[in-house]
Amino acid sequence: MSTWAIGDLQGCYAPTQRLLERIRFDPAVDRLWFCGDLVNRGGESLETLRLVHSLRASCVTVLGNHDLSLLAIGERRSDEQRRVNPDLQRVLFAPDAPELLAWLRKQPLLHADRALGWMMVHAGLAPKWTTSLAEKHAREVERTLCGDGYRKLLKNMYGDRPAWSPRLAGIDRERAIINVFTRLRYCTPRGRIAFDEKGPPGTQQPGLYPWYAVPGRAERDLRVVCGHWSTLGLFIGHGVHAIDTGAVWGGKLTALQLDSEELRIVQVPGRDVPASPPRPRPTTPAVRSH
Repeated sequence: MSTWAIGDLQGCYAPTQRLLERIRFDPAVDRLWFCGDLVNRGGESLETLRLVHSLRASCVTVLGNHDLSLLAIGERRSDEQRRVNPDLQRVLFAPDAPELLAWLRKQPLLHADRALGWMMVHAGLAPKWTTSLAEKHAREVERTLCGDGYRKLLKNMYGDRPAWSPRLAGIDRERAIINVFTRLRYCTPRGRIAFDEKGPPGTQQPGLYPWYAVPGRAERDLRVVCGHWSTLGLFIGHGVHAIDTGAVWGGKLTALQLDSEELRIVQVPGRDVPASPPRPRPTTPAVRSH
């Protein structure tokens, strides 16, 4: 029996299949942890989502920003859905879309296994969040996503403001929590996220730190595995294992064994034809998309 964490799939179905073969994954005895962003840009998001859904008894996945975006688009009118990229359209208009999206919506923002000694998030943790605080805040949003208020949340979750504060309430609080768990790379020591900084460490503006290296950050009693930050690449340090190695951009898809006493990493080539980079985000609107 083995437990493996796998980095961002982003609709890269063929590399995912190759990686599962390389680690000799047996759903009868093994467990998989997916670090979020199952969909978008890879060209095979429908097949990838169906695969992970079929393995749901043997895996856990956390929600990434692209997963949440898909859920939000799924609540829009069909004419609006036809404006998104063809990869996501194939998911939205598939006959099993209602089943797949209903399952995806009920996935957590954070998964922790104290017996194993690990926790998983998609992007990162606010500097002052201990493990228990992070779990508490994740559960707040998860309750809404699994309850009757999920449509309101998905409609109003977009935006870079406000910065996280324990004094926040309502949709502002939920948006800030989502931004930490699914969009964080760099932040100030007080936890204000620099959303436009996406390069590797050393390229950021002065006064910003990778979320895992902020001075005065909280001590955490679990190791953290995460994805989201493809330009960071494979990173191990500060109790963090970041394993988004850019499969959708022509990099590698990475698996990390969580129940091994030795560091064991397995990688396979990512997408044969790298995805086109996203268009630059506009800088003028006050509210921006994920």
